Amino acid sequence: MSKALGTFALVTVLSALLMALSLAVARHGYPYGVFGMKRLDGIADAGSFLAIAAIYFFSALLMMILPIRAAGIVLTHAADAIFWATIVLFAIIVGSLLARFAFGQGSALWALLNWRFLFVAAIVVAHLTMNELRRNILLRSLFFVIFAAATLACLFWSFSV
Repeated sequence: MSKALGTFALVTVLSALLMALSLAVARHGYPYGVFGMKRLDGIADAGSFLAIAAIYFFSALLMMILPIRAAGIVLTHAADAIFWATIVLFAIIVGSLLARFAFGQGSALWALLNWRFLFVAAIVVAHLTMNELRRNILLRSLFFVIFAAATLACLFWSFSV
């Protein structure tokens, strides 16, 4: 947990610094600042977490039914990577929004109230509780169904706003 928080904090600071640099360069009238802001804003989309969550929940579903060795391979080669990608992507979004807020765009932080960021929380909670879910056969069976439903919902439900 502390490694995840440390990674989140560091990536947030780095992305905030890059966004602040881009905002400062753009404020002085150079077009390169706008390019930097567009590149960082291109990452900052809450909708991208739907596809990431679908892949993570599918790997979690596989970990619930596979034998321990195969589940370990799925955990180390898929679920861990997706977990860290989620942490990094969310940290980039938060850092970019914090830099915008610091440069006078007061409404920038309201973007964090997007309900699609709940998928970030779902991935983090599922990943941090995965060991407990694997130990208990009842929880494993229950979460197999939950992860299957979550995978299908993330893939096929429109989630219209």
